Amino acid sequence: MKNIEFSDIEITGGYWKTKQEINSRATLMSVYGRFKETHRFDALRCEQKEGDTYLPHIFWDSDVAKWLEGAAYILNFKDDETVTAIIENAIDCIIENSDENGYFNSHFLVTEQNNRFRNRSCHELYCAGHLIEAAVAYYEITGKDRFLKAMCKFADYIERVFRIEKSAAFTTPGHPELELALMRLYKATGEKRYADLAKYFIDEHGKHSEEKNYIACFNEYYNQDDVPIKDRETAEGHCVRALYLMCGAADVAQEYGDKELRSACERFFDNIMHKRMYITGGVGSSYIGEAFTVDYDLPNKTAYAETCAAIALAMFSSRMLKFGADSKYADIVERTIYNGVMSGVSLDGKSFFYENPLEIDPDFNNINTSTKQKEHFPITQRLEVFGCSCCPPNILRFVASVAGFLYGFDEDTVYVHQYMDSKAQTDSIRITQKTEYPKNGRITIKCDSDKKYIALRIPAWCKNFHINRNFAMKNGYAYIAVDGCGEIELELDMPVSFIAANRRVHEDAGRIAIMRGPVVYCIEGVDNGEDLKSILLDTSARFEVQDGEFLLPTLRIKAYRPKETESLYQEVNDDYEEIPLTLIPYYAFANRGETEMQVWLLRKQ
Repeated sequence: MKNIEFSDIEITGGYWKTKQEINSRATLMSVYGRFKETHRFDALRCEQKEGDTYLPHIFWDSDVAKWLEGAAYILNFKDDETVTAIIENAIDCIIENSDENGYFNSHFLVTEQNNRFRNRSCHELYCAGHLIEAAVAYYEITGKDRFLKAMCKFADYIERVFRIEKSAAFTTPGHPELELALMRLYKATGEKRYADLAKYFIDEHGKHSEEKNYIACFNEYYNQDDVPIKDRETAEGHCVRALYLMCGAADVAQEYGDKELRSACERFFDNIMHKRMYITGGVGSSYIGEAFTVDYDLPNKTAYAETCAAIALAMFSSRMLKFGADSKYADIVERTIYNGVMSGVSLDGKSFFYENPLEIDPDFNNINTSTKQKEHFPITQRLEVFGCSCCPPNILRFVASVAGFLYGFDEDTVYVHQYMDSKAQTDSIRITQKTEYPKNGRITIKCDSDKKYIALRIPAWCKNFHINRNFAMKNGYAYIAVDGCGEIELELDMPVSFIAANRRVHEDAGRIAIMRGPVVYCIEGVDNGEDLKSILLDTSARFEVQDGEFLLPTLRIKAYRPKETESLYQEVNDDYEEIPLTLIPYYAFANRGETEMQVWLLRKQ
């Protein structure tokens, strides 16, 4: 299956239209401003020297590259001379300061000229990958190719050093990203050896434990070096590294028809989906190594659930759809983008979370007054920039290109993976989709195509739906004959649902979460007072769905809490007070000041 590219799709209304407008109006220049202030753009000039107040950090180029990529996507639908000038100036700096081999890395060109490709932990190939992605994006949007040519030269040099001469001190990228970028470069240029180089890195990953080239405080699991990819059974180590690596693996498996590699991707996905993923689509249970831990270990208050990891999970899940339509992959894309990704950016688009917990209780963070060393808890308010600021520009490029998750096609069928108010047009396919989804489940679709069928995903959360045409179900998709089908009306029932976790998720024992459609809900102290963890929900009570301030509805229901008492302990009783409870979309938490937040609530028996 192939995707209809986001550049051929326009989001025309609804939730994502609003989010894209905020992204282009606020996020774009806000992130640029913070990166300018912190010298990330200045570093591209490679003018710094020892003793200066700042020197380029090992991952600054990747931050800038993601901003360039996101800015390029925004230019697809909105000409902006200021933004174009910033991009062109950055490209000038990169080209002018690349060496005779095409090599560019501001950190190594300024501070460690003699150490290039000697330290696998220093993000050289990770930065190269993001620069390649930015160059491909700018070329595909504008047709300008000088950045692309510069990155082709860089990729040629990497091929020579790593695959031909094998003169580097390590064999594969420490922080994967280059693999998927090389596959994008291959698609943009038609130069097969870039795909071959990606395949080389994928094939060699996990086969060189003798190199011991991971950060000293971690082990071989951190960089996914514990086994070759084809032998992988579980998701291990640093979440973003693991997911970017498997994005590259999925791309390579599809391009080369590698069944073993595809099976490894499927096992990896299933392990995450069934045992290592938060209800929000977030992944990463520990801040130590930003890592997966073990099956069912999903703590809420200390959840790492990095924004970049959620984005990477959506990227990987979308790639898995290319092997064939199965709604479980698109379901995870949906769960992730509405919850674990969008919680990473404030409602005004200017500040961000790196970590996305499922519980906040500020009164009980950093409470040991007798020690200087404190336990780690996620921050409770978003920031405009971080020391490691990978997430803000990742949000920028994600929101700008989110339409790329919408549609796919093969020789017989057009697939509708996600529901967004949109219109798409390629050479042989024209689709119009009208909907307020996920505000409600009413969707109208028109499709003109030379394909036999259009297939509409029926989300796993939807137990009842109606389509005004004959259809046949297969792997979670409703297949409808295109010929003469006219306007298709799909109605997805969207009741509020109570969700329980597997009993092995000990953190959530006796607790329930609330979803409406694909959207996870939470409660905050600003609406519901203190001690949220003591609130009990009666699952027989009825919800009121009300328009709110967060683009999607708020929910109201009666609930209960124990009456306040002076005693530290007392005999068990049924002395509860009934309270009105307000729930908001999880992605909107922490936008109204510091307050408690809770996703998993006690169930009243």
